[in-house]
Amino acid sequence: MSFYLSFGSFRIPAYGCFIVLGVVTANLIALHPLKRYRLDGNDFLITEAYLFLGAFLGAKLLYLAVHFSSIDWSQLTDFSYLNQVMQGGFVFYGGLAGGLTLLLVPLKLHHIDIFLYIRHFIFLIPWIHAWGRIGCHLAGCCYGRPWQGAMAVIYPAASLAPSGVALFPVQLTEAVGLLIIAGGVFWLDIRKGYRHTVASYLLFYSIWRFILEYFRDDAARGSFWIFSTSQWLSIGLLIGTIAYLYQKQ
Repeated sequence: MSFYLSFGSFRIPAYGCFIVLGVVTANLIALHPLKRYRLDGNDFLITEAYLFLGAFLGAKLLYLAVHFSSIDWSQLTDFSYLNQVMQGGFVFYGGLAGGLTLLLVPLKLHHIDIFLYIRHFIFLIPWIHAWGRIGCHLAGCCYGRPWQGAMAVIYPAASLAPSGVALFPVQLTEAVGLLIIAGGVFWLDIRKGYRHTVASYLLFYSIWRFILEYFRDDAARGSFWIFSTSQWLSIGLLIGTIAYLYQKQ
């Protein structure tokens, strides 16, 4: 297990590699809904580009907000320190909010029916997210609690997780759940023609993420009172999604 994947003398970061693999495979899978619903491939790519940009900005901004007190803001003019902060991490919920929010740009600027694209392609978000979690597992970030049970993971000294300690494989566990969610939402859309695929994804993921937070042990999560930052966000997302579905009945 290593932070880098080695191909002879060539090494690439594991996390970034698996994010790229997730995006590439997602675009290949997207060809089926594009053909089935006769959607415009260019509009899909434009929507995807804005989604990724918003996701990057939102994930980083929420990370900075969660770690506000631990950042020496007076050193941000130092390029090396700024680079260290910018590479420090991302928070998925911030990326989700930022990505979906920035889709208002192609709606207004390019006159793309983003609601149609979100409905039919929302399953690709947990798909890509799952690949990212596999990258987290290889890098050792977002690591789990000490665990002596089945499938325990022990990281080497070069990883981001504590070395030499048996940990719960929370990243891989989340990845499996995300793939199941992606498959379920895809099935609801393709086979059942269910209109509320976005709400279904948010509902399932908020519950799954809330549970898994009890198995994480990295300080980067942030916490307030009895719950982690992501648990509070999961609660809010769950309540909001249930209220939306109730209203749509």
